[in-house]
Amino acid sequence: MPRKKIGNILIEKGLISQGDLVSALEEQRKTGRKIGQVLVEKELISEDQLLDTLSERLKIPRLSLESLVIDPKIISHIPVEVARRYTLIPVFKLGNSLTVAMADPLNIIAIDELKYMTKCDIRRVVGSHSDINSAIDQYYSVADSLSGVIGAYPDELSKQAETKEAFSAEEQDTPVVKLVNLIINQAVKDRASDIHIEPDEDQLRIRYRVNGMMREEVSPPKNLQPEIVSRIKVAANLDVSEKRLPQDGRMTVRVDNHDIDLRISTLPTIHGEKVVIRILDRRILNIGLESLGFSKDLLEQWKNLIRLKEGLIIISGPTSSGKTTTLYSILQEINSIEKNIITVEDPVEYSLPLINQVQTNEKAGLTFAASLRSILRQNPDILMIGEIRDGETAGMAVRSALTGHLVLSTIHTNDAPSSVNRLIDMGIEKYLVASALKGILAQRLVRMNCPDCSEKYRPQDIHMKMAGLENSADDFQFLRGVGCNKCRMTGYKGLTGIFELIKIDDVIIEMIIEGASDVQIRNYVTQKGYHPMFDIGLEKVKSGQVCLEELLRVITIRENILTEPSVERIAVNA
Repeated sequence: MPRKKIGNILIEKGLISQGDLVSALEEQRKTGRKIGQVLVEKELISEDQLLDTLSERLKIPRLSLESLVIDPKIISHIPVEVARRYTLIPVFKLGNSLTVAMADPLNIIAIDELKYMTKCDIRRVVGSHSDINSAIDQYYSVADSLSGVIGAYPDELSKQAETKEAFSAEEQDTPVVKLVNLIINQAVKDRASDIHIEPDEDQLRIRYRVNGMMREEVSPPKNLQPEIVSRIKVAANLDVSEKRLPQDGRMTVRVDNHDIDLRISTLPTIHGEKVVIRILDRRILNIGLESLGFSKDLLEQWKNLIRLKEGLIIISGPTSSGKTTTLYSILQEINSIEKNIITVEDPVEYSLPLINQVQTNEKAGLTFAASLRSILRQNPDILMIGEIRDGETAGMAVRSALTGHLVLSTIHTNDAPSSVNRLIDMGIEKYLVASALKGILAQRLVRMNCPDCSEKYRPQDIHMKMAGLENSADDFQFLRGVGCNKCRMTGYKGLTGIFELIKIDDVIIEMIIEGASDVQIRNYVTQKGYHPMFDIGLEKVKSGQVCLEELLRVITIRENILTEPSVERIAVNA
């Protein structure tokens, strides 16, 4: 008895009508696509309904890959280019039988190729396109993918390496273009913040910065260096012939149906041009203040502060501590049609609706201070200054805050109390700082434990002593990630912020005017409920979000001593 066709089964289940099937068959004749794919694209059925029907018709089990951990030895049976070409992935092997999850289990050509390649009997299970593609990204490295591309086009790559020609934007199918696209796509999927393409004497090194840490990912052949750099320059509208001077540019790529902005910077080195690609994922604009890592009480205080009508609010911290992300989250929080918000940035990283953004240009004389002088004539309600770098910018920021504007900015200091005297060191009068300043938020970013592989452990005694926890170990349930496929064996997944906040009150105003030191300000605010960053970080250690070693890596020993972490306070707040 012949098996029923997919369309007829769907009609029997009441998922589609006869008219839907006729329309889909007509589309199939025109495009050559499979009937199930056409029905899903027309949104007549869901992908889950199609997979269930396929599984029922073919009597092939359906497999969910989300909760499955695949042995890397099993993955090695099928090259990445074959996995991507046919949308399939090996999942487990028993004797001479290899089980493969396939989006199209009726693809006889793919099954025959797998039999020939693996010398195994192939057992099919049904998986969704999205699940299989995610698993391929997770289990195959960039090195695997690059090897596949390079291995597929050895003659073309050799010829390009000899001719050293630049690539036009239209050459989308050339191997080097595919290599560059692959490197960028994988970096975006790994949530990297930047890509570093670094020439060495005998190799071309590529590193991603993921969760704030550099990670070497893959090394393409050294002879492809000129072509890779040229391709990036062409896409970013840079001068391909200029190799002696640094250049900056921008480009946009589309990854997983999302537009990703890339900021390109080239730097001549003794072994060729180094390229750094900063990844600006617009999806970060959807991150609210609640997602940054604030505690409930601190978030409430911070929201009250940023809704003031006037004054200077500062975010402090070192480079790569997440200050810009916090600033953009604030702007998203307070943005409205009733407010005139103007920013001065170097550079403008994300374009925000309803906000007038100005990018500085020091060569043309458009500095932070010069921009602010003009902006004040634009009748702004809120000003955002990317960074207070010098006395002139600090002076303009303070004067703007004193003339009825809310001014948001960043500064480089180790903690919140030291930001006060940093402004004074820039040449601002104490009484002006005291009058303008309303609040200071200091922050750091720490890597979170991977939730899929975290386990209990006891830190080394030296780390317990550094954290001041040698007598309080029983109050903590220490967790750390041991490494799994979900976190690429790092033990970490994602970032969270640790914050300390000082709100300026009348007593602090008097202390600033009298020239109080950082320590005096810190001692006073501690009595008023201020909790230093290390204490806040220990709360995250206690909750299992962060391991103690990661906290000690981010907050230095010197900072620990200054902040004098109090486990008693943490126990009360937890």
